[in-house]
Amino acid sequence: MPHYRIHFARQILGVPFPVGSVEIARARDSSRALRAAELRFARHHGVQDWRERADTADLATDSGDPNA
Repeated sequence: MPHYRIHFARQILGVPFPVGSVEIARARDSSRALRAAELRFARHHGVQDWRERADTADLATDSGDPNA
C-alpha cells in the first residue's frame, strides 16, 4: 500500500514557501489521502480550512518498496 506525503506551501510574490507537510500511511487512493492530509493540517494549525495557512497542497507518493 503506498504512503502519501502532502506538502503545503504559501505563495508570496509568486514564490512558494513550505509551511508544513503531512504523511498519510494508509488511504484507499490519492484523493482520500489528500483530503485526510488537509483535515489533519487544519486541525494541527487550529483553523477551520487549510487554505487559511497555505495556498497549495502537493501530493507525493512513496510505494513503500525499498528496491524502487
